[in-house]
Amino acid sequence: MARITVTVEPRHANNSPCEHAVKPSGKPRDPASGCPGRTAFAVVCSEHGDVDGLHHVKVLAEPAAVAHRQEHRAALATR
Repeated sequence: MARITVTVEPRHANNSPCEHAVKPSGKPRDPASGCPGRTAFAVVCSEHGDVDGLHHVKVLAEPAAVAHRQEHRAALATR
């Protein structure tokens, strides 16, 4: 069985992943990078994709990631 990963991923306003270096404010460190800036965080599961909508603060996305991981653990325990 493949490993399931659940991560918190930064996103741009158009919901595309933000892989650029950004300041704590969410603005890009390098203005010439073409990054519009980070506006939200998504919980992403390798099996289910995006989970539980977007969160505007990372600290709010982390409990959703933990809860989703626990759902996978509970499902494995009942098998």
